[in-house]
Amino acid sequence: MKTSDKIYVAGHRGMVGSAIVRKLQKEGFTNILVRTSKELDLANQAAVEAFFEAEKPDYVFLAAAKVGGINANNIYRADFIYQNLMIEANVIHQAYKHNVKKLLFLGSSCIYPKMAPQPLKEEYLLTGTLEPTNEPYAIAKIAGIKLCESYRDQYGCNFISAMPTNLYGPNDNYDLNNSHVLPALLRKFHEAKENGKPSVEIWGSGSPFREFLHVDDLAEGCFYLMQNYDGKELVNVGSGEEITIKDLALLIKDIVGYEGELTWNTSKPDGTPRKLMDVSKLASVGWKFKIGLREGITGVYEEVRNKEFAI
Repeated sequence: MKTSDKIYVAGHRGMVGSAIVRKLQKEGFTNILVRTSKELDLANQAAVEAFFEAEKPDYVFLAAAKVGGINANNIYRADFIYQNLMIEANVIHQAYKHNVKKLLFLGSSCIYPKMAPQPLKEEYLLTGTLEPTNEPYAIAKIAGIKLCESYRDQYGCNFISAMPTNLYGPNDNYDLNNSHVLPALLRKFHEAKENGKPSVEIWGSGSPFREFLHVDDLAEGCFYLMQNYDGKELVNVGSGEEITIKDLALLIKDIVGYEGELTWNTSKPDGTPRKLMDVSKLASVGWKFKIGLREGITGVYEEVRNKEFAI
């Protein structure tokens, strides 16, 4: 990519898309193309076609998606599969029709089977049944990977797929009804500290293992892949390090400075017992994460706790 190339970042207001925009700006790119969901409904085929016809981007980062945690994925199952299928099908097809030089599709680690061997290797895709709570979302993301592979096979398109692990960072979602575990814990501990609550309830048993990556690291990884990787196969993007939900809660409790107790609501689902990425393929391409978990969470908390509505 040249700094003057027209680069479309789909989903630029989201956590991932905004991090990619920050990275591109930092690298001196001056022709970044963005649209809000009100300006361009990516689920509308005609609207997406008109946009590509008018703008003709050179490169595309497809970070737009309908996302949420266990609760949202389980309740809004139709919304999650429909919206994500439409977004990726429309953008990928128009990228092909309008001769985009390269497209990077962002998936999710939930594409892998629930009981897949750990750590998760790229070749484990479609080798077993998915986690039931987010199956519709996962199937949509798998379809996106297969779209990229199929357009490459049939038309020679340079479309690549990256699978991020669990993310956190600027522009995260702190709504307790549909946020992911790390921002939800940050908000719970912050509010408990502010309100002098004696305890904080946490969903599940605390035993599942999770891997986390700062979204600025993901943006670095995506930028690196766009410049250096042209393979058909999807690539995991993660830290390769894991932590139990219990230890994550204790870490956030310490960072926030909350001194109360933890209670575990085991009537709530744990989700997948373990979800660690094998990042050896990404390492072989030449990239590794930089931001440690304590450093990253501390930075996020310093940023959001002073914003009026952020947390």
